[in-house]
Amino acid sequence: MALPELFRPARGLRRREREEGGFMRPFDEMRRMMEDFWLTPFDAVGRWGDGFVPKVDVKEEDKEIIVMAELPGMDQKDIDVTVTRDSIRISGEKKQEEEEKEKGYYRRETSYGSFERIIDLPTEVDENKADAEFRNGVLTITLPKSEEAQAKHRKIKIKSA
Repeated sequence: MALPELFRPARGLRRREREEGGFMRPFDEMRRMMEDFWLTPFDAVGRWGDGFVPKVDVKEEDKEIIVMAELPGMDQKDIDVTVTRDSIRISGEKKQEEEEKEKGYYRRETSYGSFERIIDLPTEVDENKADAEFRNGVLTITLPKSEEAQAKHRKIKIKSA
């Protein structure tokens, strides 16, 4: 959902001028209120528009990277994950249809949507040992670090002066 130009941050104004208040402060506050009011509820109920991007957490541990993506209402068969040594691509497509028929009442809603998210990883991984699990709308991908990436870390002894 695109916001009217009036509610977008002004081009050409320095960031500091906007942060300190300046002329654009009321417009920035109005834009934030509009986004909070209109965009958040639609995302929360799972309506997919042109701008759906799943929320993703990336956690680096000693020997692996763990990526968790929220994909509410999706089926495992509609999700595609591709891994390279330094990035991961998560994509999917969703089609949802609802139909209600009662005496004197008929309602049908159909929503379609697709997304693609490419995440740069903080270190190289062994893509051949990657593992993914999908449970309750959350995709968890475990990516073991490559031997080279694990070997790059070493403890340094601190000398006293």
